[in-house]
Parts: sequence; structure tokens; C-alpha cells
Amino acid sequence: MFFAAPHVLPFVPDKPLVTYVPYTPPPPPEPVPPADPLIRQQPRPAPRPDAPIPQVPTRTDARFEVAPDPLPYTPPIEVEGTGTGTVVVDPPKAAPVFVQPGIDPRYAAVFQPSYPSEERRAEREGRVVVRVFVGTDGRVKQVERVSATTDAFYRATLDRALSKWRFKPATRDGVPVEAWRSIALTFVLQN
Repeated sequence: MFFAAPHVLPFVPDKPLVTYVPYTPPPPPEPVPPADPLIRQQPRPAPRPDAPIPQVPTRTDARFEVAPDPLPYTPPIEVEGTGTGTVVVDPPKAAPVFVQPGIDPRYAAVFQPSYPSEERRAEREGRVVVRVFVGTDGRVKQVERVSATTDAFYRATLDRALSKWRFKPATRDGVPVEAWRSIALTFVLQN
């Protein structure tokens, strides 16, 4: 009966689980009188061993996004003395040269995705902007949607990007590295 009439019992998706953590702010700090240089300060009493240790509440609902650093860590320049009163300083290193990934000209002819048939029948034109993650071999590893006129244009772009697109990989000081690149495509009807 369930298979014959699936509309008899409507599907109700589960509601998202929402959790609230109570937050009580810590007590305000004790006011400290301004120090007078003419008055001798009394030493502070040592804390009692039986006094409770105040607990600082932590927030569990905070979200952090960390952007990757595009440049590698370079240690600071060390200054060493030679004992003769002169100082030897290493010359500063030049910043690494980073080159963005570029379209491989051998695959430029297959770069434009095929026009989706439903969009061609509706005589719609569109535009798609995606971010692609290019590996060290020049292949697309990941595609993120930035904007698209319709889902059909995005699906066509996604399929073509993962199967046919090839890039010259990004380089840092001549060494291939993985990097993101934004690509904008326009779908135009031609008579």
C-alpha cells in the first residue's frame, strides 16, 4: 500500500537540531586604586588554598574561518655578533614569485561547454562564474559555483570543467603548486 500510494503519508523532513549553551559573564574585576608613588603599597594577600578557582566559560557556538596563507613562512633574520663589535646580517630574501594558473592552449578549443538543450529550446542565454581548484598536474580537482543564470548552465560547466579543462599549473618560484582560479563563461545563442 505504501508503494501504491506514496502521497498517503506526506514526507516531513526532520527539523534541524538547535542547541543553546547558557552563558554567564564573569564577575567584573575589582577596582584597583591608582598607585601613589609617595604612599607605600601594601602587599596583596596570597590567595587562600580553599578558595574556588573561577572557571571561564567557553563559547561553543562560535565559528571560525581560516583563510590559507598564500605565502610560505619565512623565519626572521637573525643578527649575530662576531665579538669584534661588528654585526653580520643576512641579506633579506626576495618574496617568492607566484604565477596564477593559465589555460593550456592545447585544450582551449574544448573549453566552452555545450549549450544545454532545454535552455536552447527556451532561447535563453546565460552566464556562469565558477572557481576551480587546479592541481599541480593542471587538472581541475574541485569546482565551486560563484553565480549562474540557471542550474542547467552550471551543470554543463561543471561537467566540462571536470572532464576536459586543462590548465598550466600555478607556480611559486618555478615550482608547480595547487591554486584557485576564477573563470567566467557566457552562453550565447547563434543563428
